[in-house]
Amino acid sequence: MTRIVHRLAAWQRHWIVGTGVALLATGLGWLLVRYTVGGGSGALPHASEAWLLRLHGLAAFAALFGLGTLAAHHIPHGWRLGARHRHSGQRRTGLVLCTLGALLAATGYALYYFAPEPVRPALGWVHAGLGVAMAGLLLAHRRSAEASRHAHSDTVRRSHPVEAGRG
Repeated sequence: MTRIVHRLAAWQRHWIVGTGVALLATGLGWLLVRYTVGGGSGALPHASEAWLLRLHGLAAFAALFGLGTLAAHHIPHGWRLGARHRHSGQRRTGLVLCTLGALLAATGYALYYFAPEPVRPALGWVHAGLGVAMAGLLLAHRRSAEASRHAHSDTVRRSHPVEAGRG
């Protein structure tokens, strides 16, 4: 059975990768500064802590826009393909990515607006863990797509002998 793979537009791939890198860099950068030389180490907050959080928030808004573009076409199309073509590996990782995205938005919102001071450190570590898990799973989702694409192209070459000799 051939597998059909739905690729993102180049601008969407760049948007998702760019915002993902920005979120990971600013989030991990904030943790590093906070717990080595900043407020989490017993010292006064470091000047870069506030700027790293501002940049992280800006990247989060950009990531939410990117998620909206995925929700408009890529996610529903991939879900339909998965149902017809036993595309379950990517379907599972995509579903977990959507769930992680929602949890990251909710925990980030709670940290910014609602979390009481005693809860903030634990919720912050949960948020950070979800973010790192999201980055790893996004890479796995991408690798799964590439593997499916290669399997599909091999199947097409084997089923079309004229095409098999070209290369």
